[in-house]
Amino acid sequence: QLQLVESGGGLVQPGGSLKLSCAASGFSLDTYVIGWYRQAPGKEREGVSCISSGGTNTDYLDSVKGRFTISKDIAKNTVYLQLNSLNPEDTGVYSCAAGRGWGLSRCPRAVEYWGKGVLVTVSS
Repeated sequence: QLQLVESGGGLVQPGGSLKLSCAASGFSLDTYVIGWYRQAPGKEREGVSCISSGGTNTDYLDSVKGRFTISKDIAKNTVYLQLNSLNPEDTGVYSCAAGRGWGLSRCPRAVEYWGKGVLVTVSS
């Protein structure tokens, strides 16, 4: 069964941190571009970060630069997103996606697998 499963979401206070995981099963993600997306209540889904298959190249949404860090552990077949200095505007459902191609507004350019997502709530 081919799956991407996210974990690590939850409720956190403003200024706090979370680490999200995206674990692949049924396929190896070491040849895929992996992106993180989020969707806030009542808003469209937006790309947050992206990492190349080799893990060398990364990209971030401007509003999260300096606060979020994407990384990859090939041995564990898992991609991570470290979220620091969280604010209420970061609240939403975070999903990971595996695919091919690198786009400025859409990464991966062509998605092959989507995770179901995890909820991140930033509130005091």
